[in-house]
Amino acid sequence: MHCPHCKSLDTSVVDTRISEEGRAVRRRRECEKCLHRFTTYERQELSSLIVVKRDGTREPYSRSKLERGVWVACTKRPIPKEKIDNLLAKLEEKWGGNKKEVASTTIGMDVMKALKRIDKVAYIRFASVHREFKDVEEFKEELGKLFV
Repeated sequence: MHCPHCKSLDTSVVDTRISEEGRAVRRRRECEKCLHRFTTYERQELSSLIVVKRDGTREPYSRSKLERGVWVACTKRPIPKEKIDNLLAKLEEKWGGNKKEVASTTIGMDVMKALKRIDKVAYIRFASVHREFKDVEEFKEELGKLFV
């Protein structure tokens, strides 16, 4: 593992813990050269999961792509990283079950449901992109549903 600080390959594991309710292994590492400490996570790869897009095209599932979108929705919100990690891990478990493919609309709807329970502002932000609101009326309609 490369040190993110000095790029040395000489790093050692200082501590190992189970995280994300047993779905990942968290490792604290230390660079032997500069003594910088950093954290890595080891997760099961869902490389065989294929996402079917709205236009019918298919692409491999990318956790980093989805995580980036969720974090954009959560910008400047009081949401801990662990909460987002757990959200994604649970959803990946659901999607990866015994299936080989999952629709992008299913992914979007599941993320919206999960965000709605965590933070209403993040939910609206994510929904506005996923549902492609065409105008302010659609946006207001969705906001109205939150307070009914």
